[in-house]
Amino acid sequence: MNKSLLYAIPLAVLALVAGIWLAQTRYAPQAPALPVAVLWQLTYPDTQGRPQALSQWRGRVLVLNFWASWCAPCREEIPDFVALRTQYTAKGVEFVGIAVDNQANVAQFMQRQAVNYPILIGEGAANNLARQLGNPSGALPYTIVLDREGNIVLKHLGRLPRARLEAVLAKMGAA
Repeated sequence: MNKSLLYAIPLAVLALVAGIWLAQTRYAPQAPALPVAVLWQLTYPDTQGRPQALSQWRGRVLVLNFWASWCAPCREEIPDFVALRTQYTAKGVEFVGIAVDNQANVAQFMQRQAVNYPILIGEGAANNLARQLGNPSGALPYTIVLDREGNIVLKHLGRLPRARLEAVLAKMGAA
């Protein structure tokens, strides 16, 4: 075996482990810097430009998803959210998407993808909100789940597996 290859393999493994550690420590969701009570005071326009207060969903289990039309993992999880919203809406669960995107891009996306839950247009302000709610990297998608009392019970960076979300909803008694 080539001697340089003998050294290259352990170095590659070490680099991989270091990269995983860095991703898990630096980019993992953190404690929110924003009190959740402030969340209920925020208003964003919907896809029609009408202001929508987040407080209208207070008292429900709220799945709040930060996404963008150009984000592939965001687009991949939307069909799961659509199906779960249909399944859980009668049990007091609401899904709300806050687009870190502009109205024109969201409108174009929604012509191709049916969405049965409220979509709000947050643009850059939504990215700042996601950061304040525990997403230090600002990466997308980012989802938080709030219980009926407004406590954050799940913070998830990246595509949220349907089974994980269903398990959280079941644990909260929404299933």
